Amino acid sequence: MLEKLLGFTLVLTRISAFFLILPVFGWQAIPMQTKVALTVLLSLFFATIAPIGIDLTGVSNLSAVLLLASEAMYGLALGLIIVLLFSVIKLSAHFVERQMGLTMAHIIDPLTNEEGKPLSNLLEMIFVLLFFGVNGHHLFLLIISKSYEAFPVGTVPTIGVLTGGVVSASSAMFVASLRLAAPVLAAFLVLMVALALLARLVPEMNILFISMPMRMAMGLIMTSMFLPFVNGYISEMADWMAKFLPL
Repeated sequence: MLEKLLGFTLVLTRISAFFLILPVFGWQAIPMQTKVALTVLLSLFFATIAPIGIDLTGVSNLSAVLLLASEAMYGLALGLIIVLLFSVIKLSAHFVERQMGLTMAHIIDPLTNEEGKPLSNLLEMIFVLLFFGVNGHHLFLLIISKSYEAFPVGTVPTIGVLTGGVVSASSAMFVASLRLAAPVLAAFLVLMVALALLARLVPEMNILFISMPMRMAMGLIMTSMFLPFVNGYISEMADWMAKFLPL
């Protein structure tokens, strides 16, 4: 009986750590009762099918604590990698907002109850809707299932494998963000060159006064053209998850 209880606790620990940091499900907008109920329900399900990687008979208290810590570390690493890949859209929007002159614009993000930027929050919400529209939440369940196939209950990857996945996901986040924002940044570069030439040709014109509305208009136009790439990033993100996640 104690072995079954410890096995369920290990499953609950990995899934709880995973959902604690996971995008969407870890946001404060979702009630805590819903999070707890979802975590317990999934833990009950996976506890019945997940294989046990070690013999839990006669496990000491210290060993049990170490097993729980290992499961929590593994779950947090899985969730952190997904968070990094999920943040690509928001980070690329930050690059565009800086060019538009919206660095001082702050709003309260209703999903996280934290300060955010208007354009990045809008693109993040659109990305979340597109992600759920293609049943992306099924991918999270698949990741949990694959994690127990690769590393059964009581076994976790080495620290090097976990940190390597997180570092690789961090590098991919910055590369993908710059790649997605590159066309917009190139358009702003052309606009700045045109304004500089206009300032030389018409010195009496107040370039600072006319540049702000032009930058805002350029940002909105390029953002609307940027939306199809947001949808295309979903499949690319799934490929990166399969590559970076220690499964």
